[in-house]
Amino acid sequence: MIQDKLKNHNLILASGSPRRQQFFKDLELDFEIRLKPIDEVYPKNLNHYEISDYLAKLKAQPFKDELKDNDILVTSDTIVWNENEALGKPKNYDDAFQMLSAMSHKTHDVITSITFTTTATQKTVHAVTKVTFKLLTENEIDYYIKTCKPYDKAGAYGIQEWIGQIGITNIEGSYTNVVGLPTYLLYKTLNSMVL
Repeated sequence: MIQDKLKNHNLILASGSPRRQQFFKDLELDFEIRLKPIDEVYPKNLNHYEISDYLAKLKAQPFKDELKDNDILVTSDTIVWNENEALGKPKNYDDAFQMLSAMSHKTHDVITSITFTTTATQKTVHAVTKVTFKLLTENEIDYYIKTCKPYDKAGAYGIQEWIGQIGITNIEGSYTNVVGLPTYLLYKTLNSMVL
């Protein structure tokens, strides 16, 4: 099992997301959390998964000089791609309302990129999940934002929350990706890195 393979490695998760941290625990991975602030700014010419790939790599940069030979640093970024536009975390209520209104009665992509960094290599992988919302009413959007305050979530929603339960009609791809981390891809890539 992967836990045995990783016993000579130090797994570092550079994420303050409680959802990502919980996935690591659910996978029974032995890990530590290290956080460094970073401005999540990307070149405007990037599209779709290029954005999340870029940001996942960017988040690894502040750690480069302090990694030891047995460290595996995991950084990650999730964006929502709707009508050729990247939706990050909403700044306020109006921003969240606008995002959810724009996704209402449409299908969007949720993209999560994961970068694995060691002293010798860096590898980035990503997953794309298609999510379809029903026609959301203004009252439903207002209730959700006021109740769940989804300001820490890309696209202003959590699939595991109320809006996901009443509003999502179809999902094509990894569910855990939409929550914030494609766990199958994390597991597969770690497995391939430690022989």
